[in-house]
Amino acid sequence: MPVSVQQKNQHLLWRAGFGPAVEQWNDVIKSSPRKFYEALEKASSKEPMPFKVATNFADGLMNGIDGIRKTELNQEQKQEMQKKSREEIRNLNLEWLDEMVNSEQQLREKVALFWHGHFACRNLNALYQQDLINIIRKNALGNFGTMLKEVSRSAAMLAFLNNQQNRKQHPNENFAREVMELFTMGRGNYTEKDIKEAARAFTGWQFKLNGDFVFRPMLHDDGEKTVLGKTGNFNGDDILDILLEQKQTSVYITKKIYRYFVNDEVDDQKVKMLTDKFYKSGYDIAALLKDIFTSDWFYDAKNIGTRVKSPVELIVGIRRAMPMQFENEEVLLQVQKILGQILFYPPNVAGWPGGLNWIDSSSLMFRMRIPQFVWNKESINVKPKSDDDQEMGKVQRKAGGKMIQAVVNWDTLFHQLEKTSRENLLASIADHVWQGNSASFNKELVEKYVDASAREQYIQTAMIQLMSTPEYQMC
Repeated sequence: MPVSVQQKNQHLLWRAGFGPAVEQWNDVIKSSPRKFYEALEKASSKEPMPFKVATNFADGLMNGIDGIRKTELNQEQKQEMQKKSREEIRNLNLEWLDEMVNSEQQLREKVALFWHGHFACRNLNALYQQDLINIIRKNALGNFGTMLKEVSRSAAMLAFLNNQQNRKQHPNENFAREVMELFTMGRGNYTEKDIKEAARAFTGWQFKLNGDFVFRPMLHDDGEKTVLGKTGNFNGDDILDILLEQKQTSVYITKKIYRYFVNDEVDDQKVKMLTDKFYKSGYDIAALLKDIFTSDWFYDAKNIGTRVKSPVELIVGIRRAMPMQFENEEVLLQVQKILGQILFYPPNVAGWPGGLNWIDSSSLMFRMRIPQFVWNKESINVKPKSDDDQEMGKVQRKAGGKMIQAVVNWDTLFHQLEKTSRENLLASIADHVWQGNSASFNKELVEKYVDASAREQYIQTAMIQLMSTPEYQMC
């Protein structure tokens, strides 16, 4: 069955963004995918406004509490600062979530979410986390080498990967290992000797209390090192340059991008073509994405509706299709915890595994109930553990929990469907909210649960029912 222009455009908007906003519903029927991509590209071309959520916290960190230096704080005061920092990270989470929902820079924020998982970092200092996500958002569509170097110098990453403890005669290999294994070449493409030598090169890479990078020459091993067949008196930047010179880095990054934006099943021939161009471009991320999103093969039926939405994609997509105002936005943190993807809290250094790992029987049932929670203002009876930084999102399934108190603005949806006849409403809504073949849905079954007493109630309840299905979990 041929893929319609509408399906292609929605496919693009889900993969290069967070799904169509309801005000785009009529546009996806008219425009070509190439025009849509050009619009996405243009909207994301300017540098994003950096987040400044943690500014007040940073002032407190610099000044201590009531003017006391941080080194002089007692245990209770330190716990109070940690609590405040966790609150700021939660605020940062909600601010970025809102940006994903409302920003015109859909391409930038979606690609930044990919890099947020690639450069996975868990750090309880809100200022450091904020600096890192600002680096990622700024460079998301720029040069991979530039982003790699800026991320590698960030306080969040240096702290998370223990490079503050990496000094000459006592090298800590953690940072060097993860840079090779997770950020550039991938496991199996270097030796343990390469890691040991690279770790020596990163000695002296540290950060100040305010998060600024600092190189401490007294802690740096300035002896000769041999890494990946090259020998010299290398420092950290030299190692990153050597890693970027390896074609394997382009292979690893391109394959990961293909899996995330195209299909979990890798087409080796296409990945090789993309890898070669990415490497020759000097790691131009925007050029790689353009090659993918403007290709004919990206819109093949086998690539459409085949990815399980991550929890963040699901939450943001629902909010774009049903614009809503929250009385208690914190409930979105609880939903993230239950579904297993909390922004700024990856499960480990490798990030979120994605794909079918997002789904098990209990999470699927909860996912499908989210639109009902909004519609009925129900309490969420799956309660995650309270602020436990070690558990990082594991949940206890017990009664109780927050209610989703949100007011949905339905007017745009009514306006988008005003020219659709009553008998075609359900099929039209299905075409917009489902990816893949919506023609096969069981109209009679859905209509059993739809309020047909008036046109507006019909549209509202049809929307809720169609979003409460397994099909809506896919993009």
